[in-house]
Amino acid sequence: MQTPLNDSGSSERAPDDAVADAVADVVVHGSGKDAFPVSKRSRLANRLKPFAQWGVMFGLAVVAGGYVASGLGTPAMPYPDRSAETESGLPLETQPVSVNQQTEGSIQATANAIDSEFQRHWAERDVQVAEPADWRTVCRRIALATVGAGLSIEELRSLEGVPVEDRVEVCLNRLLADERFEHYWGERLTRTFLGTAEGPLFVYRRQRFVSWVREQLHNNRRYDAVIRDMVTAGGIGNDQPQVNFLTVTMQEGEGGQPDPIALATRTTRAFLGMRIDCLQCHDDFLGTMEFGSSSDIRQGTQQDFHQLAAFYSPARFSGLQGIRDKANPYEYQYLDSDEVEEVPPMVPYARDLVDESLPPRKRLAAWMTHPENRQTARCVVNRIWALMTGKPLVDPVDDIPLHGPFPPALESLADDFIANDWDLRRLIRVIVATRVFQLDSRADFPVTERNEQAWALFPVTRLRPEQVAGCVIQASRVKTVDAEGSFIVELQKLLESNEFVKRYGDNGVDEFDLDAVTITQRLLMLNGKLVDEHVSENPILNACTQITMFATSNEKAVEAAYLASLNRLPSAAEKSLFVKRLEENSKRQAMEDMFWVLLNSSELGWNH
Repeated sequence: MQTPLNDSGSSERAPDDAVADAVADVVVHGSGKDAFPVSKRSRLANRLKPFAQWGVMFGLAVVAGGYVASGLGTPAMPYPDRSAETESGLPLETQPVSVNQQTEGSIQATANAIDSEFQRHWAERDVQVAEPADWRTVCRRIALATVGAGLSIEELRSLEGVPVEDRVEVCLNRLLADERFEHYWGERLTRTFLGTAEGPLFVYRRQRFVSWVREQLHNNRRYDAVIRDMVTAGGIGNDQPQVNFLTVTMQEGEGGQPDPIALATRTTRAFLGMRIDCLQCHDDFLGTMEFGSSSDIRQGTQQDFHQLAAFYSPARFSGLQGIRDKANPYEYQYLDSDEVEEVPPMVPYARDLVDESLPPRKRLAAWMTHPENRQTARCVVNRIWALMTGKPLVDPVDDIPLHGPFPPALESLADDFIANDWDLRRLIRVIVATRVFQLDSRADFPVTERNEQAWALFPVTRLRPEQVAGCVIQASRVKTVDAEGSFIVELQKLLESNEFVKRYGDNGVDEFDLDAVTITQRLLMLNGKLVDEHVSENPILNACTQITMFATSNEKAVEAAYLASLNRLPSAAEKSLFVKRLEENSKRQAMEDMFWVLLNSSELGWNH
């Protein structure tokens, strides 16, 4: 037999070749003395033994890690068991998980009233209205709003087993009961309550506050009670997380004490939906800030801002005791005054609702959450509407006029919110049940600014950075990435999302003021690690590879890719194009290219 050439081009046998032949000889002829000298066999065994041991351990680790990482244990949303029939005639898993019938009817009644308001609004402005969107599009909107990511193939396949008329409701109820809702909204509401400031190092605990908000969401606690807890909080941030609403404003220049001015600004924006910051320095000369009663409207003054700030003056930081109320008059020198004067705590409107028997901060909290102080409910409704649709009813989201005029839905939603115990989940359900939320974002007529301003079609808005990351990560998994799956996948999602948001850029508290996509952001999607790693070959984690391996046909592979990434089925032209590519090229490479294109498409980066 001809001896193969070694790397140098000669026929001299390389040492490794000799070892390989020796091993082959052992396998073929046995391991007796005649087959291989004892000394050589021992040396070879010693050389190969560590590699064999580590190889076996590595193989077991890969298998075990793949099992854990892929979350094969228990599915988050099990596929319908069609053999488990119930009295309703529906499979057990496909029965809608809903609120009680009376509450459901009440929700629909409010939604119908809102639909009537918009119908009159459209008729008055003589605008055409878009048709209803398909159920997958509506469910994607719900998922983006509630958990910050698109739906998984697992979730979509599960919903396909539900009657068409129930799919949106089932999707919403499942997501509202999901831990992902509490985690995502815990962060979104924390931005509203605290902003994005770093805060003082030793007394501010942002993550404790986020966990506290998540707990309130988990318990579906009254929103007005949550507001009162923050405004009246005392103690230290670790023990009483809500006190971080106060400690985040502590600055070295203020003697290490909570800043009443910063707290007044945050209170009016987060709880009253009013921008009165400019009144800190001067009266309202432009006629944009109105206070008083509807029968006695007056312009805002510098006193209005500082009298509101005076409610927070007693809140003092006392070392190990944390925040405690102490006698501490609020003093300020107004613009046209020659001296500093003591400022009494006073609200800028609806003063008849103030309970003067309460301490200052409790007085302010009770006034803000009084059922007749509708501005607080309007503020919550406007922000939740914006979180659900990407666009507030009143824009900017924290600049709602006290005396109107108000857009359709705002007052009806505020009434329902107050009448139903400030129930956040109910508010979300009412918004989703409205016709406006379920309209298509496309229309068969020319869309003008008048149509958009009248809510005659669903608004097309850019996704936030963490939503983009969430969509990419979920699209690369067949199973739902949630708390029911693998801890490893959850940790990977957290680390990848944080890194992506840091590089992509974050608007901070101005989360609804999203400009056009920048060149840097597009390049990060095109060339960045997030997309690249989630479309590359990985049979254990990536949906791209798993679909390539297990799809029964090229047509099914294209459909699965579209469902995973865009939560819709491909059009006939799209399917024909990608099926042809799969047939003419390497299937693995063609699937990776298709996923890369879909994850970089404009459609993925927008709510529509």
